[in-house]
Amino acid sequence: MQKLLHPKIQLGHWPTPLEPMLRINDMHKGPELWVKRDDCTGLAFGGNKTRKLEFLIADAQLKGATILLTAGGIQSNHARQTAAAAAKVGLGCELFLEQVKGVSEIDYSHSGNVLLDQLLGARLHLLPAGQDLDAVMALRAQTLAEAGQVPYVMPVGGSNAIGSMGYVNCGLELANQLQAQDISFDAIVLATGSAGTQAGLLAGLALAGIDIPVLGITVSRSSVEQCEKVLALLHEVQELLKQPKLHEDHVICFDQYYGSGYGHPTPSMIEAVRLAASLEGLFLDPVYSGKAFAGLLDLVRHGYFDSSDRVLFLHTGGTPGLFAYSECLSEC
Repeated sequence: MQKLLHPKIQLGHWPTPLEPMLRINDMHKGPELWVKRDDCTGLAFGGNKTRKLEFLIADAQLKGATILLTAGGIQSNHARQTAAAAAKVGLGCELFLEQVKGVSEIDYSHSGNVLLDQLLGARLHLLPAGQDLDAVMALRAQTLAEAGQVPYVMPVGGSNAIGSMGYVNCGLELANQLQAQDISFDAIVLATGSAGTQAGLLAGLALAGIDIPVLGITVSRSSVEQCEKVLALLHEVQELLKQPKLHEDHVICFDQYYGSGYGHPTPSMIEAVRLAASLEGLFLDPVYSGKAFAGLLDLVRHGYFDSSDRVLFLHTGGTPGLFAYSECLSEC
């Protein structure tokens, strides 16, 4: 497998598996659905952020950091995995967690990822919705620096050009798996939010010389806004790689599936989560992979793919979030 020259550390279990969804495939009779199990990356219940953190932590160490700062929603998967990475390499960690408007689940503010953040030893700053998280982190970083610390600030989702290298690496890993298993895919479907996973994967596949459409199911914004966000980050990544830039036509997003807002439950998400669990023994999360898989199922039902296609679903993890949504997911 081609290797990136950018520094990284080892945090995850690679490569993550490729698996056919046999019972779901029997249910809908084509296209043939597969899953890449990036919920199995191994760090603190796994998830896509482990790939990004391998590069971000390496960068932090090169810069002499003593403490990591990052931000997200209350149930941020990136925050949980950042706290785990900090614990693993011996760095301090502070998380700036913003309340999400309109989510009224009884377990939302103290179960799931929030509980894990605390167990991992992170210091939590709980903020009301609408905060400028970058500004809050910058102010805290200044205070920490004045006290003799060396803070390293990560953006929401770890989605900058350095973090996105994790999914460039995933694109190269996938290319190696396709060759080893003598298999091909006609499309890849994933959840897209902070943009680093989709942008990095597009760059990685291009680096490997593979042209597979990557379809992003948005979790928080319109397809126009999301495509602009992904394209801008994609071009940053490709500039860092000294790679020819992909055209905007390569960035495809669907915005029909996130409902009334980020983190808000939807009937199709609940159906997708229950279907994957009951037919495949596969746990999706309510915020990202559940909505992305709901989008994939809807595209299948409406004939977006040919029945002879083979489609890969990238499971980005986030399953601890299930426990924060027990009210809407439980049938009791």
